Amino acid sequence: MKNIQIPKDSRLCQKDFIFGVATASFQIEGSADSRLPCIWDTFCATPGKIRDGSDGLLACDHVNLWRDDVKLIQSLGVDAYRLSISWPRVMFADGSLNPAGVDFYIQLLDELKALNIKAFVTLYHWDLPQHLEDKGGWLNRETAYLFADYADKISQALGDRVYSYATLNEPFCSSYLGYEAGIHAPGKQQKAWGRQAAHHLLLAHGLALKVLKKNSPNSLNGLVLNFTPCYAQTEDPADVAAAQLADDYFNQWYIKPVLDGAYPKSFALLSDSDKPVIHDGDFAIISEPLDFLGVNFYTRTVYQACAENGFAPVDMVDAPKTDIGWEIYPQAFTDLLLSLHQQYRLPPVYITENGAAMDDKLQNGVVVDEDRLGYYQAHLLALDSAIRQGVRVDGYFAWSLMDNFEWAEGYLKRFGIVYVDYQSQQRTIKQSGLAYRDFIQSRKSC
Repeated sequence: MKNIQIPKDSRLCQKDFIFGVATASFQIEGSADSRLPCIWDTFCATPGKIRDGSDGLLACDHVNLWRDDVKLIQSLGVDAYRLSISWPRVMFADGSLNPAGVDFYIQLLDELKALNIKAFVTLYHWDLPQHLEDKGGWLNRETAYLFADYADKISQALGDRVYSYATLNEPFCSSYLGYEAGIHAPGKQQKAWGRQAAHHLLLAHGLALKVLKKNSPNSLNGLVLNFTPCYAQTEDPADVAAAQLADDYFNQWYIKPVLDGAYPKSFALLSDSDKPVIHDGDFAIISEPLDFLGVNFYTRTVYQACAENGFAPVDMVDAPKTDIGWEIYPQAFTDLLLSLHQQYRLPPVYITENGAAMDDKLQNGVVVDEDRLGYYQAHLLALDSAIRQGVRVDGYFAWSLMDNFEWAEGYLKRFGIVYVDYQSQQRTIKQSGLAYRDFIQSRKSC
């Protein structure tokens, strides 16, 4: 079996650098108990929305198998586990806490703490309660304040069990994919809706962050954003401008209000009917200082000029790709971190997701996923390069701990470093997972 090789003088080899694995509630838990319906339950029940027609009602049955899964996490030797709280599992529709749902997370967090595994908790990983969507969801400004109320109540209930809180995971996906492109729940399609949902999500983040700082002052409290670096197809000024416009729209739109208290300049290019409603004081709330920034990275996109939208993606036909069709381009990871470092005054950064979907096969009890192992090797070296050039990064989380419900792809795509047989619910650590474990354990001598 191949190993992950990192230079001995790397920041990644230092004992205080945190290595972990990550999951999300809807993708692994199943419903099992008194969890209320969420927008993804509704989306899954809508014909044609999920590629294999599946749903998250069982998923990895983590809500029943969590004790075994915690042992699995421990066996990987990681320092931390990133998980998300299911809002509809811990709160009733009247806004009161659901004791059964809260107790599930308290038991899980207590077990992690007993094993000295740091808990990185995300409060929102896309599973909005359906009863809130019925009232407008993220198009309704009130949802931002209800999110802050949820953050207030659950953070008080969890006490000192949490090492780090993230308010939101990838507001780009919730707003653009959910309300503008319509390929994620709730499946709405209108540019104005995408931009308004984005603003309310960022408002929710700022409101909740203030609450977390009050209730959990000793935890690291921040936000997780995903970035897909934008490259021009050619050096033609039109293509370069197209890539910049795409970067504003998909990447800077979410980080600039948080760190600079303003939308990118391209905001002015939106028609008045597509611009979100912004209240006085919103940017002061949204730009509440972060303890950390979570960065999720998987791939890049190449753009060319397009008269209709200003930019159009180009399929890099001959480039190596993962099983989900994303180009493997590790240099973009380094480029991204350096560009953020140069453009903003960054808080400490954690790589909260990085990984690859591959066409894994379980054969004779073994999964030989050398392609995924190669992805991790190349991207850890790309991370090391960015750190050597001055970017402060304090941790890295592999996405994901195990194969799971991959949103609109259903169960067709496997991102895990642990293989899941969905019929038997048996977990098998893949070659990449064993290599990740061995690297973490060998850091003292790497």
